[in-house]
Amino acid sequence: MLPSFRQRKLVRDLLESGKIGQDYLVAGWVDTIRIHGNIIFIIVRDRSSKMQIVVKKNVSEEAWKTAREISPEYVIAVKGKLVESKAALGGREIVATKVWIISESDALPIDIRDYTKTSLSKRLDWRFLDTRNPRNYLIFRVKAIMAEAARRWFIDNDFTEIFTSKIVGAATEGGAEVFSIIYFDKPAFLAQSPQLYKQMGVICGFEKVFEIGPVFRAEPHHTTRHLTEYTSVDFEMGYIDGYDDVMDVVESVVVSMIKEAIKKHKHEVEEYFPNALLDLPKSIPRITIREAYMLLKNANVSIEWGDDLSSESERKLGEIIEKEYGSPMVFVTEYPWQVRPFYTMRKEDEPFWTYSFDFLVRGLEVATGGQREHRYELLLKQVEEKGLNPRNFEWYLRMFRYGAPPHGGAGIGLERVVMQFLGVSNIREVRLLPRDPERLYP
Repeated sequence: MLPSFRQRKLVRDLLESGKIGQDYLVAGWVDTIRIHGNIIFIIVRDRSSKMQIVVKKNVSEEAWKTAREISPEYVIAVKGKLVESKAALGGREIVATKVWIISESDALPIDIRDYTKTSLSKRLDWRFLDTRNPRNYLIFRVKAIMAEAARRWFIDNDFTEIFTSKIVGAATEGGAEVFSIIYFDKPAFLAQSPQLYKQMGVICGFEKVFEIGPVFRAEPHHTTRHLTEYTSVDFEMGYIDGYDDVMDVVESVVVSMIKEAIKKHKHEVEEYFPNALLDLPKSIPRITIREAYMLLKNANVSIEWGDDLSSESERKLGEIIEKEYGSPMVFVTEYPWQVRPFYTMRKEDEPFWTYSFDFLVRGLEVATGGQREHRYELLLKQVEEKGLNPRNFEWYLRMFRYGAPPHGGAGIGLERVVMQFLGVSNIREVRLLPRDPERLYP
């Protein structure tokens, strides 16, 4: 008969505050097992930590016989006395009086103790096993903390959380990087971003809105920094004086995300991710893209005036900013109109440039945003200038005929922030079930 899991205690709680000499029930996966005659040592792993279990024949022959049948990754439950032990993990262990085998395990297809022995592609094929490795599990604990920190920041600063449709009738930002679907008998798309709906939220009268949700990009990239589905932390805010107000929010949100991850998981991050970004800059520089062009040119990086920054240009710019400003982060502002979406506000005196920005962390763009054009006639003109059909955006454009305040916002890539914070080299590692041009399962 199986034990009641209502009595179960997490390993972490026993290591931190369990009472020595008291009986406890723990349950988890078998990490390792060593049999030494009449004594068996089992390392049990649950979501919180690992603990050594000692099964002695002279304490419980029944438990000892059961333990002899156990193999790695079996799910077991153990009841026994908590004792101190200098040789055990955390200085404590359980001397078992009862052992239950809950579920058996086949031989493992990947090495989950040393993840470096298995290719990332194969690890992703066996993701449910891969994340049993404490290092890989930590990635998603950090990610969850960061999402929670972002949500808390927006709530504390009077933003309303919204939940927008991911099935749309027109490509959010134009272009061909959309997934087409059939919506009953009509053509439709998966949303590239909640951009148009965020602006609707402002014009609805909510004024300040945010959303944390999936976005889809049909980009045929095979890089370590692109996914076809990712989580975006989006916000939009009305009554702004300029796009500096938007950058202030991006800076506060991202810094809050990183600080909370450090607060909750600093020691574990230091153990598993030696390249993690644990020292935040005192200030984050803001430079125009024209200044970025000059810095790159001086570093012998070839880039055309008016072009977007390539991945390699961003990486090199990150190195330059780190060296010259002592900051692993930088805002690059005033991107050219030709590389920005139709809704971006252009500079009044220099329409070639825009009130927009990218936010780079360690040489990778993790956020994009800016001020939006809120004047109907100018917005309609910009839609046409981008070669888009105004009829496809009729529902969106008409909002601006009924009173739209100056507004702006940004989208922050959650996976990219996690990736750059931890110093992970491939973004697929920080997505539980990554999607790219080749991967659709599991």
